[in-house]
Amino acid sequence: MANKKIGLFFGSFNPIHVGHLIIANYMANFTELDEVWFVVSPQNPFKEKKSLVNMYDRLEMVNLAIEGADKLRASDIEFTLPQPSYTIDTLTYLQEKHPKKEFVLIMGEDNLQSLRKWKNADIILRDYKIIVYPRPGYDAVEMKEHPSVQMTDTPVMELSSTFLRQAIKENKSIKFYTPDKVAEFIDKKGLYL
Repeated sequence: MANKKIGLFFGSFNPIHVGHLIIANYMANFTELDEVWFVVSPQNPFKEKKSLVNMYDRLEMVNLAIEGADKLRASDIEFTLPQPSYTIDTLTYLQEKHPKKEFVLIMGEDNLQSLRKWKNADIILRDYKIIVYPRPGYDAVEMKEHPSVQMTDTPVMELSSTFLRQAIKENKSIKFYTPDKVAEFIDKKGLYL
């Protein structure tokens, strides 16, 4: 049996919304991936921590959002790795832990554009496949042709977690932007107020 192909979708998911879910579901069903794992990051080295809610709450929201989706999983793998977590370190760790699985990176075209700035970018490009979803206003021309990179026609969502956090702060409805169970969890715990 061929190795299972696992797509790794890294993010803060602060909170998770339908944009994330549409990307993950597309990747799990319209590419060669067998599963997509939402890798919830405890702290992105490029992001300020203050707007991030607790990582266990963010993980729980991902779990609530993907309930019943058989090809989607939530992963807390980075919670136990040294901070800040760099993608290459997580990949290396996962590969050691799951030698029978093939890990593939899922990223937006905005990240692809800046990939060369990442720690050990050359090793990532040499050893891993990268499946890319389009982002409006970005065109990673010089990276698209790389043999490790596969562009997709994932539906484009102009939705951000920032927008959701702002809506919550302003006491506006977030129905349809995120699954009901996530909205209820946010409301119950008083997150983002």
